[in-house]
Amino acid sequence: MKKISVLLTISLFIFSCGKKDEQSVEEIIKRGDLTEIKQKKTELGQQQSELTTKIDQLDEAINELDKNRRLDLVTTQVIQDTLFKHFAEVQGDVATDENIIIYPEFSGVLTNIRIEEGQKVSKGQTLAIIDDGGLSSELAQLETRVALAKTTFERQERLWEQNIGSEMQYLEAKTNYEAIQRSLEQLKSRLAKTVVTAPFSGVIDEVITDEGQVVNPGQSPLFRLISLENMYVEAAVPENYLNKIKKGTQVNIRIGSINKEIEGEVRQVGSYINPNNRTFGVQVALPNEEGLIKPNQIATIKLNDYTAENAVVIPENAVQKNALGENIVYVLEKEAEGETGIARKKIVETGYVYQNEIEITKGLQPGEILIVEGAKNLREGQEVKSRNEE
Repeated sequence: MKKISVLLTISLFIFSCGKKDEQSVEEIIKRGDLTEIKQKKTELGQQQSELTTKIDQLDEAINELDKNRRLDLVTTQVIQDTLFKHFAEVQGDVATDENIIIYPEFSGVLTNIRIEEGQKVSKGQTLAIIDDGGLSSELAQLETRVALAKTTFERQERLWEQNIGSEMQYLEAKTNYEAIQRSLEQLKSRLAKTVVTAPFSGVIDEVITDEGQVVNPGQSPLFRLISLENMYVEAAVPENYLNKIKKGTQVNIRIGSINKEIEGEVRQVGSYINPNNRTFGVQVALPNEEGLIKPNQIATIKLNDYTAENAVVIPENAVQKNALGENIVYVLEKEAEGETGIARKKIVETGYVYQNEIEITKGLQPGEILIVEGAKNLREGQEVKSRNEE
């Protein structure tokens, strides 16, 4: 009650003084005496200064006597040293060398497709058959001729070994047999091209041509075959990372479309700097045991370009800038008991920033209590209350 009475008395005093000053000021202004006007202004300024001083004194007394006053609430955390890693991020694309379109090697009608889309196939497995246009009949006839030529040659060879017959007859039989045998091998090679096989194990992603269509080498795409085992990410990396990345370097890869982060290994580093963007190419091997990763997905490669042990790391939003451009933070100087304490301003030097955390290289020590939330409007020496007991 005493405090309220004092405040009311001061308010009435200021109000009454204001009324008197208002009338006298009007009279002075009407009289137009410049010296008198300046003198009145000086008097009012002195009164204002005296009132401000008295109000500040009353505020201090209230703070000392009022145990139930409301203090600014802050959230704090105890600073601890930790391992800090900074990563540079570059964008890349998922790729595989085993992603091909299969074309026929023989002209003819596609008579038999033995697989379907989405089917897993093994290396060498038959995918389709092309009509051979009578080559099978030719092969049968040629095999008969080869058998006859072989018999003739073997007979002449035995006679020649017994010194019967002429050398010319022996050589003619041998040449004829070898020539027909070469023709047979060539025909078998042509006939083998009527069978379309898988060049590697993978999945038939697309059947492009239907049965019954005429296909030609290099012109008629038949199937798309993809293997998801030997995947990698290819990316362009700024040249200033040349001394930080090499073959075998472990990196983190994030694929946002499947919300997955994977550890990969650099399998190839480019030897050429692109003059247009000052980058070099890298390929990072990408494990794909679950088969969720697909070619042409966008990937982010995280390169560890800085590591500090026993580092002081705090939330980035706890750092403020003062009028001089200095980085400042507030720490809590706790009282002996309770949750209250004094906010102390500290000027700090900062290092790398990564994932909303910033390294403090100078100005803070482990064990100090950092004010994280509620520090924006604090001033040096202000008493505050912590929301959490550290």
